[in-house]
Amino acid sequence: MHIFAIANQKGGVGKTTTAVNLAAALALSGHRVLLVDLDPQGNATMGVGIDKRTLSKSLYHLLLGLASVREVRQRAPTCAIDVLPTNRDLAGAEVELVDLPRRESRLKDALLAHAEAYDFALIDCPPSLSLLTLNGLCAAHGVIIPMQCEYYALEGLSDLVNTIKQVHRHFNRDLKIIGLLRVMFDPRSMLSNQVSLELETHFGDKVFKTVVPRNVRLAEAPSHGVPGVLFDRSAKGAQAYLAFGAELAERARQWMGAPGAQTEGRS
Repeated sequence: MHIFAIANQKGGVGKTTTAVNLAAALALSGHRVLLVDLDPQGNATMGVGIDKRTLSKSLYHLLLGLASVREVRQRAPTCAIDVLPTNRDLAGAEVELVDLPRRESRLKDALLAHAEAYDFALIDCPPSLSLLTLNGLCAAHGVIIPMQCEYYALEGLSDLVNTIKQVHRHFNRDLKIIGLLRVMFDPRSMLSNQVSLELETHFGDKVFKTVVPRNVRLAEAPSHGVPGVLFDRSAKGAQAYLAFGAELAERARQWMGAPGAQTEGRS
């Protein structure tokens, strides 16, 4: 199982949109996918059609050792992915985890116990460097960074890269930056094009070839509880995420010998 954290310390940059649509795109190509909603806002949970208000068990219970993956896991009603769902209870885990053993590795331990059940696990991290985000980074093999091509995004990127280096040094020697994904891109904007070129110059092949344009249909999809790639597959944003899913799967095969598409049941 390849575990990727989708992270950016800046809010509103498309982390959840990327997590939900990438998960759905990988599932459409036949991969077994687990989506982990590590953000107490629970937007990824709602984005695949699970009502966070009715959860009896959530990621909160899993991290605190009060429930197992099997007890928390739900099948998304709108697409062929499994979800570890979340609601605002997870915000309380920040305080409660502090005194627990292996507090930064509890998500990692839970996922490793089910490593054979999935090809990909995608972790939607909150927009902050918290104990929750640390759990996501400690569990992951790599980080996917969605970012807008604007000036402030570049400033925040250097902080995030330093954070990833610190986690790599002290907690997770497997962690690396998988790539930067340009999202909400406006090709008519000179600034967007300049920042995009600067990213390619400085980060080279760490910048994914896929570029996700600003797209109304992607923005509408969450209100229907359906990933954008399923809500309107013909939309430019949906087509971009489908292409991104294919690009990521190919990169994973090159790096680590990604498992082929499978449809067997879960463990």
